[in-house]
Amino acid sequence: MDRNDLTLQLRDIGFSCIRCGECCRTDNLVMVSPEEIEQLAGETGRAADALAEPYPECIGTGDGGSITFEWSLRKDESGCSFFSEGLCTAYAARPWICRTYPFMLEGGSLRVSACPGIGGDITAEKAWELAGLLMERRRAEQQEEERVRRVLATTRIPHGCRVLVDGRGVRVLL
Repeated sequence: MDRNDLTLQLRDIGFSCIRCGECCRTDNLVMVSPEEIEQLAGETGRAADALAEPYPECIGTGDGGSITFEWSLRKDESGCSFFSEGLCTAYAARPWICRTYPFMLEGGSLRVSACPGIGGDITAEKAWELAGLLMERRRAEQQEEERVRRVLATTRIPHGCRVLVDGRGVRVLL
């Protein structure tokens, strides 16, 4: 799908963020890459381990161990820890998933999540910008996936351990 086609789809669907904060208060997990964690840490002054935790879903390795891939933002009782008084306190460094919500590219298709802003007016300029962000997000995700593949191809996974694999390596989790 090219940017023009994606822009037309976005215009047809329509979207206008109504700043309701529902996306920030949901139970959905926000997956983040090591680079996104670094950006958030730099923007907020928080330590990386205070921002993100290993993604909770894992795959058993058959030897008592498990592998999880990537990270997710930590949440507090109200949802995203960056959402405060109706605003994102890390807006300038927000992850790709937040920049492009409620849309994502999956394979060659545009996927749309439930959101009260769906169907709202979107200008051609905003749709073009969002289409570009979606394409950049897909490239960033593909690059991280390739880095993970390289890590898996070149690194021995410790037997019987719970590990996290991201594009920077393998980390044994306690």
